Amino acid sequence: MTKLRAGVIGVGHLGQHHARLYASLPDSALIGVVDHNHGRASLIGRQYGAREFDDLPDLLKHVDVVSVAVPTSAHYSVAKACLEAGKHVLVEKPIAVLPIEAQELVELAKMNGCTLQVGHSERFNPIMQMMRPHIRRPMLFEGRRMGVYSERGTDVDVVLDLMIHDLDLVLSCHPGPVEEVRAAGLSVRSSTSDVANAYIQFESGCVASLIASRVSVKAMRQMCLFQPDGSISIDFQSRQGVVGRRSVEPGQTPMVVVEEFQAGDDEPLRLQLESFLQAIRAQSCPVVSGEDGTAALEVAHRVLSALKEFGQRNA
Repeated sequence: MTKLRAGVIGVGHLGQHHARLYASLPDSALIGVVDHNHGRASLIGRQYGAREFDDLPDLLKHVDVVSVAVPTSAHYSVAKACLEAGKHVLVEKPIAVLPIEAQELVELAKMNGCTLQVGHSERFNPIMQMMRPHIRRPMLFEGRRMGVYSERGTDVDVVLDLMIHDLDLVLSCHPGPVEEVRAAGLSVRSSTSDVANAYIQFESGCVASLIASRVSVKAMRQMCLFQPDGSISIDFQSRQGVVGRRSVEPGQTPMVVVEEFQAGDDEPLRLQLESFLQAIRAQSCPVVSGEDGTAALEVAHRVLSALKEFGQRNA
């Protein structure tokens, strides 16, 4: 089987790992990289046996698939150029800055017969995959995603930078249409909100309470789900999970049976790229489709609107 020729656009903190994995996966061959920092592109290219291309149009002549790992503000323009060239695209999260941009990318992919996958890598975290069969009908989500401050990612609000992960995870559990969104946030180090708390009510009665911060002193990535028959706790960093399930025996007081899980150390990004390449081969819908990325972005913008209202009330 001929390997898919891969290119990486943006080889900074995250893009370098896309390059490393494309070079090592059996279904792909890393052909080239491009970055506005030519020294960085040359270094990563040499490290993984790939060519540094001077610009994006030149790279696109030589590849079948690309990863777009540029800053969020450039996701739309770069992904659009790749799709217009007929290339399969994995664009890092969020899919774009604006929902209208995301919708255009989805339509472009359909028009040109391209696979479009969005890099919500937490879906591929081994502990999430292990917990997925236990998720039945969650009615309450509580998510905490904290990080220490870094200049990387601050071209957008913390909602698009971090909370978008948890918005995607919640939506992947099919809670239904959003009914109401309330939010509060603060700008601490950057010009946009660095910490945000969102309360999302769905028409089904399901509720999600999410907090994201990029100005915390300690990193944390956790989510708890509560459903009629019990609860599920997930720690995405330690890859540990706990399932508490209600057990009722005839004539006995109801009790909770607890089961603990520890996932392996498979790299989520590797699993994500393998899934992307497989979807291309099978001409099937990717695990995290462009439509999924758009849905998460649309809810994120409802959170951003609620944050704006919060700021105006407290000005």
